Amino acid sequence: MKTRITELLEIRYPIIQGGMMWVGRAELAAAVSNAGGLGTLTALTQPSPEALLQEVQRCRALTAAPFSINLTILPSAAPPPYEDYARAIVDSGVRIVETAGQQPEAITELFKSRGLVIVHKCTSVRHALSAQRRGADAISIDGFECAGHPGEDDIPGLILIPAACARLSIPVVASGGIANGRTMAAALALGADGVNMGTRFMLTQEAPVHPAVKAALVQASERDTTLIFRGLRNTARVWRNPVSAAVNGLEQRPEGATFEQLRPWVAGARGRHALEQGTVDDGLIWAGQCLGLIDDVPGCAELIQRMVAECRLALRRACDLHGQPHPLNESQIHA
Repeated sequence: MKTRITELLEIRYPIIQGGMMWVGRAELAAAVSNAGGLGTLTALTQPSPEALLQEVQRCRALTAAPFSINLTILPSAAPPPYEDYARAIVDSGVRIVETAGQQPEAITELFKSRGLVIVHKCTSVRHALSAQRRGADAISIDGFECAGHPGEDDIPGLILIPAACARLSIPVVASGGIANGRTMAAALALGADGVNMGTRFMLTQEAPVHPAVKAALVQASERDTTLIFRGLRNTARVWRNPVSAAVNGLEQRPEGATFEQLRPWVAGARGRHALEQGTVDDGLIWAGQCLGLIDDVPGCAELIQRMVAECRLALRRACDLHGQPHPLNESQIHA
């Protein structure tokens, strides 16, 4: 599969594993890259820039294929040393960086001056155009279906993806709601050059997530996520569990809720403990509406090969002008 994204990133398939806090570690990133996609380490999962450099070395020991590093810059009560992490990314020798959130000019200039490929993730066409003007090499456009922060415009991918493709001259990667070959085919048909997946890659064998969490999320439906932080204008989509329900309850009070009132429920350490220890009801677990499309926990290689085969079949089916049925069955996928 050759697209502008596979050419830019020098990967076999236009499939990117997005950055995920606590999940984007060497084992998962290497597995995705070895399978022909682009794996991604999450910089802020590591406790320091020095630890990030060590994680890069661990990933290099597991794959010779390209991988990227995600650096997300969001408002925080205690901001991490973003510029130090940016310098570590440059020093690591990794040539692809996925940025998200704010785009400080100094950090963008640093990445550009060292020749890094910047894939900027955003949730609106206006922000995508701004990122293009500031030197991004590709845009990952996040629809309202996505896990994490979908922005405040509530525009789903079916509208956002073609709107972005119509306005941008650089490659566009579809993110949010992508979990199988059919949704990948839809994204390509809408004009995207590739797809980005978080939730789907979180539910793979190689993802460093407790089996109890994976089992719970596989049983979930497209209705089992909820939005939090709406009153703070920092909307986030997470799995519906007792912790997210408590946050919703606090925010729905007539007086609303401050971040300090929400902090005990949403602390990152609490979410990390839930992911790693399998205490599924005790912390925030970030997940997208594509949960309704996921019913197994495959290895990354199996997932990517299956997606590519399903995608090709779906595109052939859509192009059949004679209207002949092409059921997506196992024998055809592997034929």
